[in-house]
Parts: sequence; C-alpha cells; structure tokens
Amino acid sequence: MNADEFRDYILGFIFYKYLSEKIQRFCDAELAQENLKFASLSETTKEGQAYIAALETAALDELGYFLKPSELFHAIAKKGNNQLDSEGAGESHNFILDDLTRILKNIEQSTLGTDSADDFVNLFEDLDLTSSKLGKTVKEKNEIVSKVLSHLDNIDFNLSDTEGDVLGDAYEYLIGQFASGAGKKAGEFYTPQPVSTLLAKLVTDENKQIRSIYDAACGSGSLLLRVKKVYDPKGDKKVKIYGQELNRTTYNLCRMNMIMHDVHYADFDIKQEDTLERPQHRDMRFDAIVANPPFSAQWNASPLMMNDDRYSQYGRLAPSTKADMAFVQHMLHHLSEDGTMAIILPHGVLFRGAAEGHIRQYLIEQLNYLDTVIGLPANIFYGTGIPTCVLVFKKCRKHPDNILFIDASQHFDKVKTQNVISPEHINKIVDTCKARTNEDKYSHVASLESIKANDYNLNIPRYVDTFEAEEAIDLAAIASQLVELDNASKATDATIAAFCKELGIAPPFAVQGQ
Repeated sequence: MNADEFRDYILGFIFYKYLSEKIQRFCDAELAQENLKFASLSETTKEGQAYIAALETAALDELGYFLKPSELFHAIAKKGNNQLDSEGAGESHNFILDDLTRILKNIEQSTLGTDSADDFVNLFEDLDLTSSKLGKTVKEKNEIVSKVLSHLDNIDFNLSDTEGDVLGDAYEYLIGQFASGAGKKAGEFYTPQPVSTLLAKLVTDENKQIRSIYDAACGSGSLLLRVKKVYDPKGDKKVKIYGQELNRTTYNLCRMNMIMHDVHYADFDIKQEDTLERPQHRDMRFDAIVANPPFSAQWNASPLMMNDDRYSQYGRLAPSTKADMAFVQHMLHHLSEDGTMAIILPHGVLFRGAAEGHIRQYLIEQLNYLDTVIGLPANIFYGTGIPTCVLVFKKCRKHPDNILFIDASQHFDKVKTQNVISPEHINKIVDTCKARTNEDKYSHVASLESIKANDYNLNIPRYVDTFEAEEAIDLAAIASQLVELDNASKATDATIAAFCKELGIAPPFAVQGQ
C-alpha cells in the first residue's frame, strides 16, 4: 500500500477515535449529576434508551454528530482484539469489519437533517474496508484493521487538556509526514508548516479585525488552520473558515482536520468543486485570503468566462495551460476592501508575457492592488524543487505609490534533501514588510514609475541587486606563480631523465637540447 493510500486509513481511524472520545467526554459531563457513565448505558432497556435519546439531541446540537455506547472506538477495538466478555469467543467473535463499516455510516447518518449534515456527509467514503490492499482474504483484512485499532486504543489523546491542541497538531504532523513521502501528490493536499506560518503572518500581522478566512485551493486545510492559529491563538475570537477543494479525498481530509482542531461545525464551510469553473462562495467577501494553488494547472479558459465578474474587467483570460493568474483574479474578487491576500505562485507569473502580462499590468496600473513580491528559496515544497514567490495583495494599500520586493531565495536551512525556512527567516520577511525598507541584496521599495519603465515585468533581480562581485585577480602574482611552476617542472623532468639514463631507457618525454 502506498503512503498516501495508507494515510486515508490511519487518519480516518484516528478521526473515528477522536469522535468517540469527544462524544464520550460530552455525554459523561451531561450524566455527571446522575452518577452515570455513557459507555455503561444499556441500549436494550427503556431507561438506557431514554438517556441515549436525550443525549443524542444534546450532542447533535453541540457537537453535530452522535455515537451510541456500543459504537465507541474503545468497544470496537476491544472486540477486534478479542477482549470482550461474552459467549461465543473465537474467530467470529473478533470480526469487526462489518461493525466498523456500519458505525462509520451511522456517524454520517446521525447528522442527516441537522445543520452539520454537509460537514459529515460521505466523510468516511475513502475508508474502503473491503479493499484488497488491506489483505487478500477477509481474515487478513480483519487482522490488520484490528491491530491498527488496538494500537490506537492504547494512545491517550488527552482531550482533557483544554489549553493545548496536542491531538490536532499531531494529526497535522502526520499529514505532513505522509506528504513528505508521497512525492508529487503531496502538493495536492499539504503546504509545509513554515510556509503556512509565513502566509498566516503576512495576512494577519496588520489585520486586526478578521472575521473570515478563505482558501481557494484548501487541500487538507493546514493553511487555513495556521492562519486561524496565528490570528486567534487562544481561540476566543469569532472567526469563520471557508475553503474549496477539487480532490474528493483531500476534501474529506480537510473536513476531518477542521473537526480534529476543534473548529465547530458552524464555523467552517468547506466545499468540493472546481474553484475556477464552479465557485461555491461567489457572493462572499473575506478578510484574510491565502492559497497554495497547483502550479501552472490547466483550466477551462473558455471565452464564456469573460462574462464572469471575476475575470471580465481584465479584458483577458489566463492561458488554458497556466491557471496561476486565474486564481489571483478569483481570489481578488473575494477579497474584502480592508482584507489582505497572500498567494504562492511559480516565478513565471512575474515575467511571462501575452495574456498574463496584460493581467499583471492591469493589476498594477488600473487596480493597484499588488503590495509586495517575495521570492522564496527553491526546494521548499514536496514534489517540486522549483523556486516560488508570494504575492501579497491589498485593496486599500498604505503605500499606493510603490511595491516592495524581497529576495529571500538564499535564506533557508538545509534539512536532509529539503530546504526549510526557519522562524528567523520568516520574521525577517514579515519585519521587512512592516518596515518597508531597502536592504542591500535583500529588499527594495520600487516606485510604480520604475515598474512601468520595466514594462510591468516583476522579475525580482530587476529590483533587488544580488550580484556578488568576484574577488579581483592579481595577474602579476599569477604570472610569477606560473614561472615558478614551470621552473619546478623543468627541474623534475631533469631528475627523471637522469634516472632513466642510469637505467638505460629513454625518458617518457623529449629532453631539451636533444
């Protein structure tokens, strides 16, 4: 099984355990005055059924889902490990695949008709417990699943720690670990944490009234969660999260990630569709927008798109083979008047001509929304080693007569085969954005006139001179060294020739004077 395929199972099981422990803690708190425990409630007696029905109503309102006592993770893990006290113990007793399939379906169905239904529908569809990748026989599949559940059952998720988010951070860590081993596919669902932190600080540092965060290509949601964590570290601010993702599996992963980070179901809205062709938040505006869209992706650049408000004013569409500028246009359409937007793009958007050049000029000359251009190091993303840049946009700019350029391409730490930007590098970028100063070989505040003179080409070396003059060469000293080497060579040749003469053999070179 490939790493990204195994990811779907292990993260799904972790999520199921989280939901179980969350519902158990909630129900135990509700039952505290009755001196009862949720896991001990009987599902066959009228009294037990009455308690469970009341708890279900309360849980659906507060948590958005429900599990019965027999459906808790610990119960199914014990059965798989053959630890339940009941008659008929044996191979059939610890068969849990059918039970597990039913339970995961019940979690989804418990939300039907409630406000949380969209956040849970088909959430476990990637956990195919009949897949041959789990084993050739049903017995083998049951054994591997039982072992995984048993190991997870022994891990304390420490949900009682209300100060930290250990489980959510661990979940995101695992996503990152799977991403690092998934090659090119990793770019579909995960932005490395240092890059997420940089974008989060760029859109929140001077924006103190954020009510909504949006990502047009949200992947696993790590970037959205990082923005929320940087802006709202204590979790006491009312911030709603919005995102859209094309890949179905990644969309499910994103919803799980939101819930695992204790984002209430009413505070996030993740949609699964093609963002450029079928936007799901069309009439909404957001205070903080971030994205790491697929680099130079293909899209439907049909002439009909010119009737779309997101693109019509520019007069040109991004080329069908490079959707980078289309994402920029889409995101700017959704940016609030006082909001900040940061997007990661390949360097080509800075200088490519034709339609992209036209759009770039319109963004600067007519709209004047582009605030900062940041060049990042190469090889900081999973699956691609190309250098990238971050474009920062604001509709109400404090410095409307210039654009800041930062060349951070040489500021990184080498970690094995990957380049990593450290907290110090991130802070230097953010501090430079705030101070908006010129620094030799690092940053330059370019006037709009100078950008116009460069025909709206934003290639960073045009504005930040990183040229390193080579050390001057002392030709006289070099000539003297060559003479010394020549004389030494002649002396060596003479010594070898003398040895050859004693041995009565010809020297391996022509002797001078012969």
